[in-house]
Amino acid sequence: MKRITIPTTKEEMKGLKAGDMILISGTILTGRDAVLPNVVRAIEDGTLAEKGIDLEGQLMFHTAVSPAGVGPTSSNKLEIEGTMEELSKAGVRVHLGKGQLKQETIDMLAENDSVYAVIPPVTALLESKTISRKVLAFPELGMEALHILEIEDYPAIV
Repeated sequence: MKRITIPTTKEEMKGLKAGDMILISGTILTGRDAVLPNVVRAIEDGTLAEKGIDLEGQLMFHTAVSPAGVGPTSSNKLEIEGTMEELSKAGVRVHLGKGQLKQETIDMLAENDSVYAVIPPVTALLESKTISRKVLAFPELGMEALHILEIEDYPAIV
């Protein structure tokens, strides 16, 4: 099992291959259907920094953050999978969720030194490994806002 600390590097992503089991720790971002298109718009209009968002070396966990905890949503939804290219170009190195992506998305991620990892939908386990959470941007979206989490040993498979 490989350990990955977020933020990470392009070089570390190049060392991963499909099927690798990883444990992820560090400070990560969360986003799903409602917020990810807003993040892409902020990339396009150059307002990421003023919103306090730094994507370089980041992990984007496809989830909402609720009082019940966190658990992955399907990454192959158009609003999520459709944002992965711009997010990867802007520095996101790991996309974390569930579900199968299109082969062209997997190829694009590799071209941009990023990976997709699946995580088991086990909210209780993930909650026990979530150290802290806070809203980073787009608070009007409630539990689907862009959150920043500090985590330790989230299990996933590339």
